[in-house]
Parts: sequence; C-alpha cells; structure tokens
Amino acid sequence: MDEAVADIFGYRAVQLGLPALDGLRASRIGSRWRIALGDDPQERPGAELACDAAALPFAPASLDLVSMPHTLERSQDPRTALREAERVLVPEGRIVICGFNPTSLWGMRQRRALLLQRLGGAPRPWIPDVGDFVGYLRLRDWLTLLGFEVESSRFGCYRPAVRGQGALDRMAWMDAVGDRWWPIFGSVYFLVAIKRVHGVRPLQRQSARPAARGLVPTAARVPLATAAGAPQAAAVVADPMSPASFSSASSSTGKNT
Repeated sequence: MDEAVADIFGYRAVQLGLPALDGLRASRIGSRWRIALGDDPQERPGAELACDAAALPFAPASLDLVSMPHTLERSQDPRTALREAERVLVPEGRIVICGFNPTSLWGMRQRRALLLQRLGGAPRPWIPDVGDFVGYLRLRDWLTLLGFEVESSRFGCYRPAVRGQGALDRMAWMDAVGDRWWPIFGSVYFLVAIKRVHGVRPLQRQSARPAARGLVPTAARVPLATAAGAPQAAAVVADPMSPASFSSASSSTGKNT
C-alpha cells in the first residue's frame, strides 16, 4: 500500500477503517485523515474521525484519494460504501482497496466457519468481525458501473490458513511461487482504480454562409419602355449560365443543322 499511495498527488486523502494501520504514511498529500468506522471504541485509537462508511462527512468531489483497507468486508452494505467513496472523490481521483479473496485457502476456511455457525455451531471464524468476502471480479464489476477504471491490481499471501507460526514458516515457499503458478488464488488482493468522468465540450454555432460575390443572378426583370416612355410588364432575361439556356441553345443548334 505504501508503494501505491506514494505516487498519488492531491490535496486531501482519507483512510476508511483500521485507523491503527496508517496506510497513508507514505503519501505525499498534505491533508490526511484516518476514520474509524462503527461505534466500537477499541477501533478509535489513531483516528481523527468516526462515522459510517455509507455516510461520509465530506462534500461531493472533495477528496483526491480514498483508501479502503478491508473496509468492504466489514461494511453491512459494501456497495453503498463503495458508492459513497465514488461520491466524495474528485474526477481522476484514486481509490485504493484491499480485500480478502473468497477463492483462496483463507476464503475456504472462512466460509466453512460461517456455514457451521449458521447451522447452529459456534466455531470461531478464521478472520473475526468480518462478513462475507467480496470477490475480485465482482468488485471490478461494481467499479466499472460506478465509472472507475482499474489502474493496477495484485494478489498475495498464498499460504494456507493455519495459526501456528512454525507451520507458516515452513510454507513460506508458497508465497514465492504463488505469483507464477496460481496468481488469482492469493488470499488477499489489492487494486488501485481511477474515477473517470466524461466531459462535454460545447461547440460554437456556425453562422450562415455569406452569399458569394460576383455571381450572375439566375433571372433579372428588365422593364420594357413603350413609345410614350411608360413602363409596361417586365420581361424576364434568362441567365446565360443556367441549365435552361444550355438546353435552348442545343435545340436551336439542332434546328439549324
């Protein structure tokens, strides 16, 4: 996350959720806030604000960067939270999302624990205080509908869901080969998306084409004078360049021949 936010420029940045984890520490943006989600006081340390992810206290198009570290999994309505993040972002603003991959070893263990819990058992979930995982492809569809363009993405953490540190150390080789052999099955995914807004360019109204000068009129009315000088009905003089003149000239030529 530090590598992703380091090259994002702007004036205001916000991290939604997990305020104890400073995901904006490498950002060059001057005004940064970490927001605690929910009413749990244990998540307040390190936060400057506390609010709901579906109702952010920011004006539309007022933030340049929104970071959401595992925010969608912890939200009651992840689509509404994502729509709210789109509202407060400026055009060409960035959103950084980190989430758990349901099609992974961690996702399989989490679904198993949640299924047993719904059936009446009381197993402890592998990742507590987290709801259903949001799939990577589903998240891309949501972002596309909101007008985002995914700039970069990456998967990681390919080790199985075990709690012992010794077992995790013995399976460290899986992280080394996971990017090559099974990249889409990483337990955690990370992506950066850009908010695209299509602009409208007003076109200047074209004025009427002025009349060309020096053209011979197609017909001109010339008054005929009588012997007494009183004008009578005007005679029509045909334009020598009109099609009618050419047709009459050709007919007369044919008669003479």
